[in-house]
Amino acid sequence: MTDIKVPTVGESISEVTLLKWLKKDGEYVDRDEVIAELESEKATFEVNAEKAGVLKTSAQEGDTLKIGDLLASIDETAAKPEQKTEEKTAKASSNGSESKPVTTAAVTSVPNDIKATPVASAIIADKKVDPKSVTPSGYQGKILKDDVLAALSTPGKKAFAGAELFSRNVRPEKMSNLRKTISRRLVEAKNTTAMLTTFNEVDMGRIMEIRNKYKDKFKEIHGVGLGFMSFFAKACAVALAEWPSVNAFIDGDQLLYHDYADISIAVSTPRGLTVPVIRNVESLSMADIEKKVIELAGKARDSKLTTEELTGGTFTITNGGVFGSLMSTPIINIPQSAILGMHKIQERPMAVNGQVVIRPMMYLALSYDHRIIDGRESVSFLVRVKELLENPEQLLIGKDPVKTLLEL
Repeated sequence: MTDIKVPTVGESISEVTLLKWLKKDGEYVDRDEVIAELESEKATFEVNAEKAGVLKTSAQEGDTLKIGDLLASIDETAAKPEQKTEEKTAKASSNGSESKPVTTAAVTSVPNDIKATPVASAIIADKKVDPKSVTPSGYQGKILKDDVLAALSTPGKKAFAGAELFSRNVRPEKMSNLRKTISRRLVEAKNTTAMLTTFNEVDMGRIMEIRNKYKDKFKEIHGVGLGFMSFFAKACAVALAEWPSVNAFIDGDQLLYHDYADISIAVSTPRGLTVPVIRNVESLSMADIEKKVIELAGKARDSKLTTEELTGGTFTITNGGVFGSLMSTPIINIPQSAILGMHKIQERPMAVNGQVVIRPMMYLALSYDHRIIDGRESVSFLVRVKELLENPEQLLIGKDPVKTLLEL
């Protein structure tokens, strides 16, 4: 028997949670095959089979395990079972002629983001039921026939997922290590920093014009879309260089200033908020930033982020606008001293040169630690970010081209 123990995943991590078994007890596994997912306080990671053989699990999903605890054993002496031959869709006739094609029922079209059984899909289409009004009860949120019938029998009434109408059910659920860490750090940030938030707004029109004009060419050359995050990250990198206290930490009785911009990007995942880091944003191109955003966001969704990718940021950007937030006061990602909150772009009437015009506006919020960042510095930083976003040409040299020409 080969024992598989909980591996060491970081210097400060002493325990993990067994999220789920990807292979069942008694099932044959191949060498290096992923058998389980574990979650530490910082990230989710996979455990592979060290040998091929029959798996014998020693823990249950949801268990909290110490580093070095026995997770499972593998009996490598067990013979690999023969693979079952694929079942044929139709039997050949007795005279050896080719099998007739199997007739399948037509599948009714349902939106791609809605999972439903064929029968449920047929009823949804026939009765013109809004799938979003149906409470799914199937595995992984699949809509079943009875779910649709229940929605039809109680129009305008919708129960919580997995519950009946007028339910009074309360479901206890163990808090994950990741959620515990998020909770602890947010409370620590509120209790240990002199946090204050300053606001401004930015006209996103110029950036939107640039994106509309160059997005196809940008995608063709760089193989990645031109999003808003590269503009914000670049603007913040320039502003951080000009206002270094916003990019500094308090460490005991000294201040640690960073001559680089490692910007953390807040990413929401089903298991909680993660904040992967883009290193040296000041040294990256717009395409480099966009590629890194996609890479880190994908890893976050798939729980593939490493501890290194989640630590060491000097400043954070969070975008509540993707969920429709118009205004918020983001909480500092300690030990950092500031965080920028992006929000929803909304058309609003604005006074421009004495005329009321409709402009695509976004509120910006900068939460900062007043112990290290003064009001002048925080406001000036946010105003500079606004200026760079409204005049993206300045991102190239960090200055107003006209003022540079006039040596002002």
